Amino acid sequence: MLDLGFHQAAGLHSFTPQAELRMLAVVSQGNAGSGLETLWQICASLQRLGYPVVVLDGTAQETDNSPGLLHLLQHASWNDGAQLNLGATASSLAVIPAAKGLQHLSRKAGDTTRSPMENLLPYFRTYGLMVIHAPASTLGPLLTHTATVPLVVMGGGSAGVMTSYKSLKQIALHTGLPCMVAALLHSNTASERHKAQSQLMALQACAERHLGGPVRTTTIATQNPQELQRLALQLLENAGTMNGSLSALPSSTLADMPAHFVRSH
Repeated sequence: MLDLGFHQAAGLHSFTPQAELRMLAVVSQGNAGSGLETLWQICASLQRLGYPVVVLDGTAQETDNSPGLLHLLQHASWNDGAQLNLGATASSLAVIPAAKGLQHLSRKAGDTTRSPMENLLPYFRTYGLMVIHAPASTLGPLLTHTATVPLVVMGGGSAGVMTSYKSLKQIALHTGLPCMVAALLHSNTASERHKAQSQLMALQACAERHLGGPVRTTTIATQNPQELQRLALQLLENAGTMNGSLSALPSSTLADMPAHFVRSH
C-alpha cells in the first residue's frame, strides 16, 4: 500500500474535470519485478506532487472478474456490485487492466490522423495524468501524433541492453520519437554505477548507429527518494497533452464499475 502525503488541494483537484490530460508512457519489458516497482514509485512521487494519477496497465489482462479498459471501450453493462470512485486517494493508486483495450486502440491507430488515446479523454478527465504501461509493440502505434517521450527501464547485463534496444527500435519505427532510458541502481555502489553507465553508453552508441538518433539516459538509485522524484519530474517534462472535447460519458461509466476494478499498490 502506498503511503502518500496527498494534500487536500490535490484531493479536490481529482474530482475537477480537466480541460487537458497529460499522458506519460512507460515501456514494459522482461524485467517485470524491478520495472513494476519503479513504476509504482514514480506514480507515488507524482501523487505527492499533487497530480491525480491513473495507470492503464497493458501487462494486465481484462476479464469478467477484473474488468478494465476493453470493457469501457465496448460500453459493457456492469454486473450489480459496489460502486467505485476512481479518484486518486491518499492510500491507493488507480490501476486499470488494459492489455486488450490498448491492443485494440493500437490496431486502430493507423486509421486516424490524431492520437487514438484522445478517445479516452472523456473517461479519465478527472485525472491530471494518465500513465500508459505496455510493451513497445503496443505503445509505438499509440504514441503516434503525440509528443510523449516514453521511459524505458533497462534491465541488467547485456540482455538488458539488447531488450532495451529492441524497445527503442519499435518505438522509433512507429513514431520517430526518442526514448529516455533509465538504469536502476539497487545498491548504488561505485562499481554498480560504473557498470550501469557503461551499459547505457553501449546502448546510446547502438541507437545512434542504427536508429539515427540520440537517446537520453539516466541512472536512478532506487533507494533514493530524491532520485525517483527527479525521474518523475523528467517524465512530466516528456508528457504529451490531450485536448479532446469533454463530451458526455456513455451510460456505462467508471462510476458503474465494481470495486475490484482498482488495485491498490
